Amino acid sequence: MKKSLSLVVICMLVMVLAACGSKDNNSGNNANTGSNGGGTNGGATKASFKAGMVTDSGTIDDKSFNQGTWEGLERAKKDLGVADKYLKPAGTTEADYLKEIGNLYDAGYKMIVVPGFKFETAIFAAQDKYKDANFVLIDGTPHSSAKDAPPAVGSNTVSIYFAEHESGFLAGVATAVQLKEGEAGFIGGMEIPPVQKYNWGFQQGVKYANENLGTKIGLKKENVVYQGSFDNSAAGGQLAAQMYDRGVNVIFTAAGGVGVGAINEAKNRAQAGKTAWIIGVDGDQYKDGVYSGDKSIILTSAMKKVDEASFDMVKALQEGKFPGGQTLTFDIKNDGVGIPAENPNLTDDTIAKVNDVIAKLKSGDVKVAAEQGDLIK
Repeated sequence: MKKSLSLVVICMLVMVLAACGSKDNNSGNNANTGSNGGGTNGGATKASFKAGMVTDSGTIDDKSFNQGTWEGLERAKKDLGVADKYLKPAGTTEADYLKEIGNLYDAGYKMIVVPGFKFETAIFAAQDKYKDANFVLIDGTPHSSAKDAPPAVGSNTVSIYFAEHESGFLAGVATAVQLKEGEAGFIGGMEIPPVQKYNWGFQQGVKYANENLGTKIGLKKENVVYQGSFDNSAAGGQLAAQMYDRGVNVIFTAAGGVGVGAINEAKNRAQAGKTAWIIGVDGDQYKDGVYSGDKSIILTSAMKKVDEASFDMVKALQEGKFPGGQTLTFDIKNDGVGIPAENPNLTDDTIAKVNDVIAKLKSGDVKVAAEQGDLIK
């Protein structure tokens, strides 16, 4: 009987130990596969998570929306351990966009970020078709293709806008204060609200500096041009050359690949010993303007932090805090727009004056209109 009791005790101990081992293994699996978890202690891998992107008509290195959005996902890959992927559609129709959104979804990418208003009707359809996916639409609001259709941001979608006029304003102030006098120009891509707001804000910034900071920068109607696309680099170079030949000293480009052409024209002129400045856009374009050693023709850049927005939304979803159904605005008050932290071509005095203006924008003492005003003469 003693032998029988011993065997029973041994069996019970084995069963308890097995149960404990099974519990530990399950906990480890949960740490590795949870959809909203981050990294864990004890050497466990980061949570499995996939965030994808469908590009607009530009390229992934367009120095604009596509690049900024992708850089945010790349940062999420590095910092948060997510998997990322982008697909470039064959065209720019709703059907083209939906096809690639579907391809990402079928591959397990349940978070999809898209840049630009052209995706509005595609995301309207996708947010209903793929209810277990989450979408981020930058610079647009989902709506149907019906005429005058109202906005419809689904509970699984976030719509993000930027106060481009505020960063354009700061770039205008910085340009005027740094150069003191001369002629400015503007080259836009498509004449759409985000690009227009950059232009209008820049004009107001130059005007503010002229009226309050003792500068004398002109901006003539003939030197404000919308090229009509975001990928015609050759046209951008030609437009910049024409402006420089008319006596323009600095050009603000809000035009993606078209702006790249203008940058190249300015670099060629700088290498020849001529004065040709460019104001970059969306991101810090200083490195893109380098023409000799560390010298760059980028005076400063009017930034909208698309990469931050993209990264923040991935992080929010991973933490279970995705603000679905909301329309968010990134502006100067939440540091969503501005100029670069480092501006090698701006003096300390210029930076101090710009910082003073930033403080006034945040306090409301200075306001920037998001619509067209009078051109500076």
